[in-house]
Amino acid sequence: MDIVLDFLSNISWWMWGLIGLLLVAIRDVLQKRHTISHNFPIVGHFRYMLESIGPELRQYFVSNNREELPFNRIERGWIYASAKQQNNYEGFGTDRDIYEHQHIFINNAMFSYKLQDNHPNKVDPSFIPCAKIMGEYNKRRKPYRPGSIINVSAMSFGSLSAKAVESMNKGVKMAGAYHNTGEGGLSHYHRSGADVVFHFGTGYFGVRDEEGNFSLDKIKKLVEDFPYIKAIEIKLSQGAKPGKGGVLPASKITPEIAEIRSVPLGQDVLSPPTHSAFSTIPEMLQLIEDIAEVTGLPVGIKAAIGKMEQWKELANLMKKTGKGPDFITVDGGEGGTGAAPPSFADHVSLPWVYGFSQLYKVFKDRDLTDRIVFVGSGKLGFPAKAAMAFAMGADCINVAREAMMSIGCIQAQVCHTNKCPAGVATQSKWLQNGIDPTLKSQRLAQYFKTFRKEFIEITHAAGYEHPCQFTMDDIDLNINDRDLTRELSGAFKYNKKEVPFISMQDLKDCKYLGGKDAHIGDIEPPKETTKETTTLVN
Repeated sequence: MDIVLDFLSNISWWMWGLIGLLLVAIRDVLQKRHTISHNFPIVGHFRYMLESIGPELRQYFVSNNREELPFNRIERGWIYASAKQQNNYEGFGTDRDIYEHQHIFINNAMFSYKLQDNHPNKVDPSFIPCAKIMGEYNKRRKPYRPGSIINVSAMSFGSLSAKAVESMNKGVKMAGAYHNTGEGGLSHYHRSGADVVFHFGTGYFGVRDEEGNFSLDKIKKLVEDFPYIKAIEIKLSQGAKPGKGGVLPASKITPEIAEIRSVPLGQDVLSPPTHSAFSTIPEMLQLIEDIAEVTGLPVGIKAAIGKMEQWKELANLMKKTGKGPDFITVDGGEGGTGAAPPSFADHVSLPWVYGFSQLYKVFKDRDLTDRIVFVGSGKLGFPAKAAMAFAMGADCINVAREAMMSIGCIQAQVCHTNKCPAGVATQSKWLQNGIDPTLKSQRLAQYFKTFRKEFIEITHAAGYEHPCQFTMDDIDLNINDRDLTRELSGAFKYNKKEVPFISMQDLKDCKYLGGKDAHIGDIEPPKETTKETTTLVN
């Protein structure tokens, strides 16, 4: 034994390295699972290593500034710089191909809208509340006017980390916006005092009975216990995977998640593709009315758009009965923050501009648009895209991935692996440690503030006081070589109905205005940032 130990102790470090490589080579040759490793022992492993970091290599070294998807480097850089109060300008003119298909042109006025000395935007340059009131037409007991035209979209605790949700909730409180819970239920991390839109899907998490069915009593108690819930949203489908359910594996259900979602420990939990509380349009309308009656809150629906027959049935029934959803959130097929099969994410449901235009026409043709607050969702978190959305008929926008980037997401595109390096889309406590909710909440609030400030400046450049005044003729799109550009009204074959609007001061004085406790002008920039540089490291 001593001889063996003595022999081993005399082996140099580089010989141990060769022995290790030899063992790997023998293992590679003997295994049959990976052809590359079998045919090219040792060397084949480099192929898998390079493949694993391929997205990062392309993101930082290969792709140009306008090339990447879902969000290119310029878009991400603008969000990061806006969130950190850094310089988000660009020099030497645009590097975008302004002749590309569907490029947006906003038609500016000869004379911009001029602010009077006592105008609300003189006091707060980022003040833009929604021009419509949710629940006003249907005379809900607690109508709600969103205090911000940009808000956090439905992303649940479980899909996002605890610290990410907490950061967003604190941030939207500072920004006077609302926070949509996503279908994971109202967690402890949604309770920092921001306005909340409670969202539920087919799993009814947080408002389900012991059999997994929707419970009217539970949603009533939830609203009574948490008065900062300002509206209820029923998810019919989402952009990333419309018409597909999901499974929450038992291994991922912690006691905390089980409590929040009202699900048992130790069992897989199914989110079916369809609702059990209703299966027809009349049944859905009845559920909307039942929820509104017991809670007093505005109730809306969220969906990605595909076939239009059932939307026409809904509009016809609303016209006939005088009832219906108080708001409709339209998700685009380009949306998505978590996991979805590529076949769904790439091909099922229409992109936002196509889906929304078709939906809006259905309700406009029946003179129903005044009843509904239209919320757009699907890569609209940039002022120019928002201007187009408002010109088409949107009244608010919800942002998901843009909000994630403002608090640190680097578009690693590993949301579905629970290994998000930024700690945003993971339940790993170690990865979450990099998120400081105090700092990140300021960044989200600052992103919202910067977005609204630039959006209102674009609005003024077009000659308007509020974005709701945009019309379809204020935006041009590149169509093709023969038509060159075409106004939205010509491209989508309709004109948006005029939204009643008096003044910004009138909106500010509204008793139903949300986010009244926000002190947007008091947001302090994160201490470690400067205004000199823009970086993609968030």
